[in-house]
Amino acid sequence: MAVSRSRAAVYARRRKRRLAQSTHDLSDAQWEALRTEWRGCAYCGASDRPLQRDCVQPISRGGRYTLDNVVPACGACNASKSNDEVTSWLRRKKLDERAFLLRQHEIGTLLKARFTVQDVALD
Repeated sequence: MAVSRSRAAVYARRRKRRLAQSTHDLSDAQWEALRTEWRGCAYCGASDRPLQRDCVQPISRGGRYTLDNVVPACGACNASKSNDEVTSWLRRKKLDERAFLLRQHEIGTLLKARFTVQDVALD
């Protein structure tokens, strides 16, 4: 069977290799908690659209699917951000960088404490 050499196929294989190289430990319960706490897109605030898992630090730049690195994003923001660095992307889109970073820290701290307590209780 011939291997597709289209740009999309090459990028898909590269992404698959990157994902396989690192451990991703975001559970379904953590993802639901993130969606609940953010109450919409972490970047633009839209709550009327389906949300996707977006890595703040992109996988192509060493990011992973973890509680610290994932935020819910609408499809438009996720596609627009692509693999850009989040703060420069927020500035370019004229979104409130400071508000995002403060909210991300606040939610991250809350959820880390919640899931650390649950993990200890399960042991």
